[in-house]
Amino acid sequence: MSEVKAVRSGRQARQVQRSAKAGPGRPYIVRNIPTYDVLSEENLLRIEAAADRVLAETGIEFRDDPVALDHWRRAGADVQGLLVKFPPGMLREILKSAPSTFTQHARNPANSVQIGGRNVVFAPAYGSPFVMDLDRGRRFGTLEDFRNFIKLAQSSPNFHHSGGTICEPTDIAVNKRHLDMVLAHLELSDRPYMGSVTAESRAEDSIEMSRIVFGRDFVDQNCVILGNVNVNSPLVWDGTMTNALRAYARANQAAVIVPFILGGAMGPVTNAGGIVQSLAETMAGCALTQLERKGAPVIFGNFLSSMSLRSGSPTFGTPEPAIGSQVIGQLARRLNLPLRCSGNFTTSKLPDGQAMMEGTMSMLAAVHCGANFILHSAGFLDGLLSMSYEKFMMDADLCGALHSYLDGIKIDDDQLAVEAFAEVGPGNHFFGCSHTMKHYETAFWDSELSDNEPYEKWEAAGSTDAATRANTLWKRRLAEFEAPALDDGIRDGLHDFVARRKADMADAWY
Repeated sequence: MSEVKAVRSGRQARQVQRSAKAGPGRPYIVRNIPTYDVLSEENLLRIEAAADRVLAETGIEFRDDPVALDHWRRAGADVQGLLVKFPPGMLREILKSAPSTFTQHARNPANSVQIGGRNVVFAPAYGSPFVMDLDRGRRFGTLEDFRNFIKLAQSSPNFHHSGGTICEPTDIAVNKRHLDMVLAHLELSDRPYMGSVTAESRAEDSIEMSRIVFGRDFVDQNCVILGNVNVNSPLVWDGTMTNALRAYARANQAAVIVPFILGGAMGPVTNAGGIVQSLAETMAGCALTQLERKGAPVIFGNFLSSMSLRSGSPTFGTPEPAIGSQVIGQLARRLNLPLRCSGNFTTSKLPDGQAMMEGTMSMLAAVHCGANFILHSAGFLDGLLSMSYEKFMMDADLCGALHSYLDGIKIDDDQLAVEAFAEVGPGNHFFGCSHTMKHYETAFWDSELSDNEPYEKWEAAGSTDAATRANTLWKRRLAEFEAPALDDGIRDGLHDFVARRKADMADAWY
């Protein structure tokens, strides 16, 4: 190891050690600031009543899943072909069996996360077909890119979760890529992760690979993997999603139930109408998990977004969905369910000022609405069409800042610093006083990317902007990455499973 690398590694180790309890580097955040409630009890009741009317009078279609229809029929819903109508209060009653808080276990127990309550978990962005960086521009994602983003997430103390389909590895056949993705999460990260939802068999493969790592009995009794399932808004649950949803619930694993509502396209143009739709669709999906396996963990998810009504283009990071997320948080807490809401959203095509403005607005909405699991915490660019290496590092820095933000302000005799005032006295500085020396290493959040030097020093160093500094940082992180240890027997079992499953099917590219 070179002397420079040794110094840098030593400094990073000390930073991690210092921040292990008070800042980044924790397995998850326990919020010490309150949620922000924007609607009164009267207005929340009006939203809930409107959702009940939609569920009872309009209903939701459940397509290509006769088992789901049988579940609803036995539960007392009005099933008319594919259309299901729900008596008021029925879904809320079913949802009482879902846990308000649960543990998602990591293969490194020190990295297990608590989802629900006052806990906050950051995970990378999910689902982009393209990737981009300052060197090669925008291109289709590959398995190498996918593995790179797992490495970047694992090497950052600012995340708590490895995520799922961080980008699509388009160089791998569609029907086989889920195997490579789950394998990459298990080999390159020792944090919690997500599995496939694009087919019931792929969900089951993801769960089976988890059993190889954790043991069949442990998985049957504990959550080790999440599956992110989307409603086909408006008011349609298709069989691909409900079969995957039920596969996770059947195995006692957590489904994340998420409508994707673009106001004016897949939902009403009004914010209140979109919230009504989101509540109705999400409650139905969450309740279906309980009909499949009572007590299975489930996460109440939400993805409100807006659109440009002049062009029809989606917009992300705008104020209306941000404030809508606050209301979704109130509604989820009334159902006593863990919440996934909002994230670092932007339609910018570059890791620039627009990207950070829009991303910060939507990320703060997630923080203040009480979200427990924040998917899309980093890398989201181009309306989720692209994962950006530079944006990933810039967002990771923001996640680090949010650790301190969510910690709030501690009040005790030491923090109030009355003795420091006595030591320093009027007109003097605090630089060398004992209170400052005691706290100087941990007093403030320390950015990895911000340049706080005087203008002349910044100019002499090359006048680099944040994206350029992020480009340097992600390359260094990948060059220095070391995968966490994994038992050889478990690794062999995973590779054998993947090889056998791939041999059982021909490549399919659509």
